[in-house]
Amino acid sequence: MLENNPRIEGDAEIVDEAILSRRSVRAFLPDMVEDDIIRAILAVAARAPSGTNMQPWKVYVTKGESKQRISDAILNSGIRAEKADWDEYRYYPTQFFEPYLTRRRANGFGLYGALGIGRREVDKMRAQHDRNFVFFDAPVGMIFTIDRRLNQGSWIDYGMFLQNIMVAARGRGLHTCPQAAFAPYHRQIRPVLDIPDEEIVVCGMALGYEDTSKPENAFRTDRVPLQEWVTFSE
Repeated sequence: MLENNPRIEGDAEIVDEAILSRRSVRAFLPDMVEDDIIRAILAVAARAPSGTNMQPWKVYVTKGESKQRISDAILNSGIRAEKADWDEYRYYPTQFFEPYLTRRRANGFGLYGALGIGRREVDKMRAQHDRNFVFFDAPVGMIFTIDRRLNQGSWIDYGMFLQNIMVAARGRGLHTCPQAAFAPYHRQIRPVLDIPDEEIVVCGMALGYEDTSKPENAFRTDRVPLQEWVTFSE
C-alpha cells in the first residue's frame, strides 16, 4: 500500500504530476531546447511497449530552417484545413455522434472563448488553426511516421510512445502539443524531410517552453468522471 511506503508514495506523486500537468500548449517561448535534452526525452519515450518489441516509431526532429520550410510548404499550399484530404488515415469519424460531438464542441468553444474569438468569426478561427503549422511558435517541431505495412496494433503502440514523449517533456519543465493536423499535408512535408513513400505521416508535435502570458494557455479541458466509463467486475 502507498501509505505504508513513503518512497513509492513520493514516486507516485512525481509521476502523477507529470501526467496531470501535461496539456496541449498552443503558445511557446522562442527559447531553444538543447539537442541533448531532445535526445534524452526520445530515448526515455522509446521504452514504450510495442508488440514483439517492433518499435514502430520514426521521428523527424526539425528546428530553424527545416521547421520553417515545413510551415511555408503547408501555408503556401493553398489547401485550407477543412479541404485537406485525409487520404492516408482518418483521425475523426465521418459523422460525429454523442457523446463525442458534445465533447468536441466544448473543446472548441472553450479554446476560442479563451482567445476572445466569437462563434461566427470564421477568419479568426482559421488563423488560429493555421498556428498549428508554425508549431505554435515552438522552437522544436517533430514529425512522426510509421511504416504503412504495419497494422492497428502498431498504431496502439505508437500512441504509448507519443504519450511517453509528452510526459518525459514535463519532467524536464517542457510542454508539448500533439498535432494530427499535419497528417493530411504529407505531400507538402515529404520533400522537405525526405520522407519515403512507405512511411505514413502520423502527426506532428510542438516542443518547447510555455508562454504563460498567452490567453490560449489558460484554457483547460475537463475529463468525464470515472463512473461514466469504468466498470468493475468481481
